[in-house]
Amino acid sequence: MTFTNAHRRSSTQRALPLRAGACGLLAGLVAAFGSVNAAPNPGVPVASFAQSSAVAVDPAKQLPADVAVAGIDFKRGDGGAGKLVLRFDGEGAAPDLRTEGGQVIVNVGNASLPAALQKPLNVTDFATPVQRIDANQGAKGTQIVLSTQGAFEPLAYQTGRDYIVEIVPRAETPTRAVGAAAANTVAATGQTAAQAAAQGDTRAYRGRPVTFNFQDVPVRTVLQLIAELSDLNIVASDNVTGNVTLRLINVPWDQALDIVLQAKSLDKRRSGNVVWVAPQAEIAKFEQDIANARIALEESAEMITEYIPISYGSAEDIAKLLTEESKGSQGSQGGQGGQGRQSRGFLSQRGSLSHDRRTNTLLVIDIPQRVDEIKRLVETLDKPVDQVVIESRIVIANESFARDLGARFGVRAAKDRFITSGSLESNRNLVNTTLDAIDGNGRPSWGTIGQSLNNNFTISDLNPGSIAFTILGNTIDWDLELQALQQESRGEVVSNPRVVTSNQREAVIRQGREVGYMTIQSSQGSSQPSVQFKEALLELKVTPTITADGRVFLNLAVKKDEVQDYTTIAGYGAVPNLAKREVTTAVLIEDGQTVVIGGVYEFSDRNELSKVPFLGDLPVIGNLFKTKGRSKDKAELLIFVTPRVLRVAPRGY
Repeated sequence: MTFTNAHRRSSTQRALPLRAGACGLLAGLVAAFGSVNAAPNPGVPVASFAQSSAVAVDPAKQLPADVAVAGIDFKRGDGGAGKLVLRFDGEGAAPDLRTEGGQVIVNVGNASLPAALQKPLNVTDFATPVQRIDANQGAKGTQIVLSTQGAFEPLAYQTGRDYIVEIVPRAETPTRAVGAAAANTVAATGQTAAQAAAQGDTRAYRGRPVTFNFQDVPVRTVLQLIAELSDLNIVASDNVTGNVTLRLINVPWDQALDIVLQAKSLDKRRSGNVVWVAPQAEIAKFEQDIANARIALEESAEMITEYIPISYGSAEDIAKLLTEESKGSQGSQGGQGGQGRQSRGFLSQRGSLSHDRRTNTLLVIDIPQRVDEIKRLVETLDKPVDQVVIESRIVIANESFARDLGARFGVRAAKDRFITSGSLESNRNLVNTTLDAIDGNGRPSWGTIGQSLNNNFTISDLNPGSIAFTILGNTIDWDLELQALQQESRGEVVSNPRVVTSNQREAVIRQGREVGYMTIQSSQGSSQPSVQFKEALLELKVTPTITADGRVFLNLAVKKDEVQDYTTIAGYGAVPNLAKREVTTAVLIEDGQTVVIGGVYEFSDRNELSKVPFLGDLPVIGNLFKTKGRSKDKAELLIFVTPRVLRVAPRGY
């Protein structure tokens, strides 16, 4: 196992601590360069590690085709990155990557490309910086050209027989004026991180950018270099072996570390300034052993008994919550130690929990750690619930207007045998009662005619006011009646139900009556009367929920019924007819705010005209033969709701 202690040195020179058995590649690198120079831009420090000429891949030199390209695969990676995977049929491939403008070129001088793979690929639909891939076989070996669009950073590494090239999109860095405050840089960095998170990055890397260009370098040596750059203490397990090929340009050191670990199936665990690197299986076994030891400790720990009184909630409900098997995150066990174990909520495998309904108390028997955890949970849950006052107002407003205006005209004459009046019945009555009657002056006395008007119009069911004139003549009597009616009415009914309830508890308040009516039921040829009832109620049903920001969400139903009239059935009595008004809704309201949750507006306007044909159409005089009527009715229903939260604080003891 190798332990590397990272320490700081001058920003212009950084020595590379190497083990005695380090490879000749890095020895030649140190001998050739001797130091690591910082980036020329002081705002963006970049550690650049160049490859020595002793091991550099020379594209101009044709190498023998030792291996062949077995497959070319492309897929979309995290954060919109394009990932090219070159798969070889054997070991020993020596790919070289370089960037020329908007193209990334991969040359593999000692690999051949089958004819089936020598074709262009259009990868625009993957929505990555890579737009096109061209695979060619030339005199200098295999060449893969990736045509890109936009700003990007190339990353390349080799694992086994696969050579992986990642084209990562790079956010444009905003320019900053000389002398600007450092806070602007921090704000720009935060904005870039937010953009990266929006694009789907699973992790934000914040390490210093570095550039690596290594061919077949031991993994332990790369970890040692990263430890120097990051000022971390890296402990590598004895099972960390193998070599890796890297070409990373301006990549954060923590991202470079993750790429190396991913390429060699390694994992890491960090504790303060120390990072432990080991194979994934070794780390998983280590953590599983810790879990098994904890389980064994729980199974051997001494059991204690605790009585927990519940003040505001229900002990039965809390006991069900603590033992519900769906709460498996607290008691679930994995791996070898957890096989065959079922989740018991917040209890251990040996623990038990019961409740006493009479005293509202929990009885817990378990190890001390689990009992303390249950007590903390009960202390958090057992709190008084705020209450809500819900006030509703139901306003019913009615307004009506009616006007009738008209005239009735009649003429009556009696000369010898000629008689005229308002109707045939009047004529008959006149003839039968007054024929041959002579008054004291020697003139016929025609008695009384019940209806002497020629027309009789009725517009309204109400009796209109009227004034009548009669002009008596020797032989002809003229009758005229003028009638007029104007009626106005306004009414308002206000109902104000109010109820108080706890948070998330349904409340119902009703007021009204039951209206009875007679029904007849036939049974075996006989009729049996019975009484049925209809409810005419004012009802408010509501379930409030107080949100975290202090508002109130109401799920409510309001109903206002009343008897409007009766329908009479001969031989059976009268059946009540109900006018129903109801609204069911859910609404989010501020505390103490009044809102209208529903309303209905009805309006009717009616004009009526009754007249004698032809005579009623005559100018001026036609008004004596017609009657006009007009009526307007308005009805409006409004329902108001106002919630008010009553904060309830726990009492101190």
